[in-house]
Amino acid sequence: MRFRTLGRTGLRVSEVGFGGAPAGIPHYIERWDPQAGAERVSLERALDHALDLGINYLDTAPGYGAGAGEAVFGAVVARRRAECILATKTSARDPAGIRASLEASLLRLRIDYVDALQFHGGWYPPTEVRTILGEGGLETLQELRAEGKVRFLGFTAEGPSPGAYELVASGAFDLLQIRYNLLNQHPADFINHEGIIRAARAGGMGIVTMRTLTSGIFQRLMRSGFPGSAAFDWDGFLLNFVLSNPLIDVALVGMRRPEEVNRNNAVSDDLGQRIDLEALHVRHFPPE
Repeated sequence: MRFRTLGRTGLRVSEVGFGGAPAGIPHYIERWDPQAGAERVSLERALDHALDLGINYLDTAPGYGAGAGEAVFGAVVARRRAECILATKTSARDPAGIRASLEASLLRLRIDYVDALQFHGGWYPPTEVRTILGEGGLETLQELRAEGKVRFLGFTAEGPSPGAYELVASGAFDLLQIRYNLLNQHPADFINHEGIIRAARAGGMGIVTMRTLTSGIFQRLMRSGFPGSAAFDWDGFLLNFVLSNPLIDVALVGMRRPEEVNRNNAVSDDLGQRIDLEALHVRHFPPE
C-alpha cells in the first residue's frame, strides 16, 4: 500500500481508504446483509486484513444502517486504534444534534475521539450553508475539536455547488470528501484546470473521493453494452484512474471481503498501470 499526505493535516494516509457504507447499509450495490452472521464476520476480517496491509484510512457514518456500520468498525477499531485514521460524519446541523451524533458515534466505535468529523451532505443549498457557518454548526465542530473529541473538520459533497464552494472558501475545513470517478470528472477538471477539488487543494484541504468505483454504474453499463467484457477487472481499472490523479489523497472503496482488500491493495502497488491524466486530456496537438 502506498501513502499520501492528507492536505494540511499532515497525516500520512493510505491512498486507498476503507469505505464504510457496505458495513451498514443492507444490500448496498449487491445483495448483502451486513448484520447476518457470516457477512459480519467477513466484514471484520476484511477490516483486520486491511489494517494488516497498511490501509489505515477508515471512513464511516451513523447514516450507514442507523449506526450499524459504525458498530462493525468499532469491533475492530477498539482493538487497533493506534493503527487507524478514522473519519465519521454527522447529518445534524444544530449544535445539540451535532454533539449528540458524535457522542453516539464514539460509543458505537468504542473510542474517545475521531480523527475527522465531517458534515454528511449533498449539495448544500444556501439555507444549509447559513446554518453551518452562521448558526452554530461549524462553531460546534470547532468546540469539539478544542475538547479533544475531534482532530480535524470536514464535509462531504455529492458534487460542486455554490454552497460547497462557500464551505471551501471559509477556510474552516481540513477535508473535502467528494464524488469523483471516471464518470464524474468535473470536480477536478483537466482541460481548464478548474473545479472544486483544485479550489480545496489551493486552500490546503485534504481530498478524499467517494463513489470511486462509480457505485457499480460503469461496470453494469459495460457488461450491458459489451457482454464479452464481463471478465475484465473494471473495479481495478476505475480505482487506478482515480489513483492516477495527484490531487487525490484517499480513494475510498467499500470492501466486504479480504480478497477485495487484496485486489485494491494490488492496484495501489502497481504503479506501472498509472495514467498520465494531463496527456490523456490533450485536445490540440502542434503541427508536425
